[in-house]
Amino acid sequence: MARLSLVPLLLLTACGEEPDDNILTRQGNMPATATTIEANAKVPQTLDLADPRDFEDARRGLIAAPEALQITGPEGDLIWDMPSYDFIEGEAPDTVNPSLWRQATLNNVHGLFEVAPRLYQLRGFDLSNMSIIEGDTGWILVDPLTTEETAAAAIAFAREHLGTKPISAVIFTHSHIDHFGGVLAVLGANSDTEIIAPKGFMEEATSENVLAGSTMSRRSMFMYGSQLEHSPRGHVDSGLGKSPAFGSPGIIEPTQIIDTTGQALTIDGVEFIFQNAAGSEAPAELTFYLPQFKAFCGAEVVSRNMHNVYTLRGAQVRDALKWSGYIDEAIHLFPDVEVYFASHHWPLWGNDAIVDFLKKQRDSYAYIHDQTLRLAAMGYTPREIADMVEMPESLRKSFPNRGYYGTVKHNAKAVYQRYFGWYDGNPANLDPLPPEQSAKHYVKIMGGANAILESAQDSFNDGEYRWVAELLNQLVFAEPDNARARALLAQTYDQLAYQAESGPWRDVYLTGALELRQGTPTEGIDLAHAKNLIEKTPLDQFFTLMAATLNGPKADGKHYTLNIEFTDMGETYVLELENSVLHHREGEADPGADATVRITHPLFIKMLIGDVGVKDILFSDDVSVEGGKLSLIQFFALLDTPDPMFNIVTP
Repeated sequence: MARLSLVPLLLLTACGEEPDDNILTRQGNMPATATTIEANAKVPQTLDLADPRDFEDARRGLIAAPEALQITGPEGDLIWDMPSYDFIEGEAPDTVNPSLWRQATLNNVHGLFEVAPRLYQLRGFDLSNMSIIEGDTGWILVDPLTTEETAAAAIAFAREHLGTKPISAVIFTHSHIDHFGGVLAVLGANSDTEIIAPKGFMEEATSENVLAGSTMSRRSMFMYGSQLEHSPRGHVDSGLGKSPAFGSPGIIEPTQIIDTTGQALTIDGVEFIFQNAAGSEAPAELTFYLPQFKAFCGAEVVSRNMHNVYTLRGAQVRDALKWSGYIDEAIHLFPDVEVYFASHHWPLWGNDAIVDFLKKQRDSYAYIHDQTLRLAAMGYTPREIADMVEMPESLRKSFPNRGYYGTVKHNAKAVYQRYFGWYDGNPANLDPLPPEQSAKHYVKIMGGANAILESAQDSFNDGEYRWVAELLNQLVFAEPDNARARALLAQTYDQLAYQAESGPWRDVYLTGALELRQGTPTEGIDLAHAKNLIEKTPLDQFFTLMAATLNGPKADGKHYTLNIEFTDMGETYVLELENSVLHHREGEADPGADATVRITHPLFIKMLIGDVGVKDILFSDDVSVEGGKLSLIQFFALLDTPDPMFNIVTP
């Protein structure tokens, strides 16, 4: 697609600076309209944004904060930049929902904190927190961040202020990459340190990043606003933290698995009582209680925002009812708790405050679950339910239950999807036309592009931004090169972003606006940075991924059987293509195979991350091929290469 940009025609401002009211930012974002200013001005009337308790808790126990926390990647690129958020201070600008601005201000508080004697946290070095529990001989680390670079900076800062102690154990609370990816920086690849994780950790931690990883990565660019400038009209916060770090993630296999609630371990002299919370916020997750500290680590089962029952980057829908049940279980398992800390945000102190917090978190997920099913039973569809569910006042006015990350609207749709799937029961939605085809019909019946643009502009002037987005989306999909339609839709997304309380919603809208103005980005995430993670991924998952890249129509009528022998691992996989489906099994080689490839695991990994091509491998001296190389080339020609930068806001 050609890159469209109106920005060179406009007076621009520097990244991170608040633009004058009548000019656009470097990325083309327009000022807030009167409608947006009015909507954001109403937010403080419904919430006590001046409540100081969260600010006191967020700053409590601060030992030290880096003067300028900037972390570079392996090639000198900046992967973490806290100073870029320095513009977040004082009152919210017109272009940011004041409630989200409050959360962003709280998430700006960073450094090394003492949570309780012998219990510390490093916050603001990454999207997630790294916690340190001081044992008898060393440190027990909880969740060593996303990347080697951020974890190395965090642990170095801790040692600077707390002294140097060995790492006696590491706990991965769950299977999302921001809670284990930096482990190699704190341990090294060959460490014999005890690694504790929930049941199913390795399978879930690797599978999420392989089978659907390419699609999730592209959608994550929208959800986290990775292409956006950090400014009052750009990215300000993810709600869960500032943003993900894009560096070099790794992984180490656990040595101790938690599979039972109530399971107790003494680690370096510290007693732990674990809760197995599988299938809550992550497929593999645990929480734990430290009796001697009366401290509960809620992992990401609880956090200081409403979480995602469905995440916008795309993942399996979570079970809101089970999630609520785990929180209720924790309340009764650990009634003497006096300190709460978690994988994100800041801690909380005092039994009454913690129990109240846990109950409201519990009831938020249960309420959305129950009300969605109630309304579905009355015949309402997902889109209707999303607009109908409103949290009760006790939950609605609780800041940790606000939709800074997940939202009531998309979580209600997620509950509906979990029970009833994508189909809402209306026959018109059973087999609708693809978007491009239906869009052309809509444009024709509405009198053409000019008529639509005139109507859309009137609605924009009236502040009906949700409708304008729906209307202009049809025109853009029918006429993707219509510059006026793209420009007005981008302006509409600006206003929807400025009013959004959810950090991801804001980033989604603003990224959509950016791509309408400038086209899709040219580069995505470099898989080479995740080499260690890929190396630890079971081979079975890559062959499952290979099946998902097979071009079914091209494979129609083809039949191949291939043996893949990994000479350094002693493992053999047999691949068989028939009926346009690729099957695989581990075991003995098929003597009647069309070809047998003998390859080392490291060379196979180089192929996966794109360091070498398939043809280079097949004709390499480091690879032995028995049988027909032509058959191999023909087979690999049937596999599509995923497009990491596929279009989203245009056809």
